[in-house]
Amino acid sequence: MSEARVLTENPGILTRTEFDQQTRERISDDGPGENYGGWYCVSTRPFPCPAEGCEFTALHMTAAHLILVWPESDDPAMLGFASDAKKFGRDPHIVEWESPFGPALSYYRWTRIGRPVHGMLDPPAGWPERRNRHE
Repeated sequence: MSEARVLTENPGILTRTEFDQQTRERISDDGPGENYGGWYCVSTRPFPCPAEGCEFTALHMTAAHLILVWPESDDPAMLGFASDAKKFGRDPHIVEWESPFGPALSYYRWTRIGRPVHGMLDPPAGWPERRNRHE
């Protein structure tokens, strides 16, 4: 995360509510949602949203406060995320997503809507190229 500029005391920062609404609009503009039953995600130790003042804490790899999911348990992009999480001590595990975990978003749909991440003005150096190595 040190590579990215993280939002701080900027009067133009989107609140979590504004960010979540804007993200929902981008997702609905992308087309109808999917049923993610039988898809996979990466569970992790709890970690906070990078946005200053946001109280969201994730128990899975997330983007835009949504659990990222993949259709296959050996998807190269998901394995790349799990590897990155391991480097940061988040104890990742590939698990089948279940609705009680919380709302989900396909990794591939997330990339189509521009990879929004709450609290980041600029993506880290090498992003999205770094992620594309896993696709």
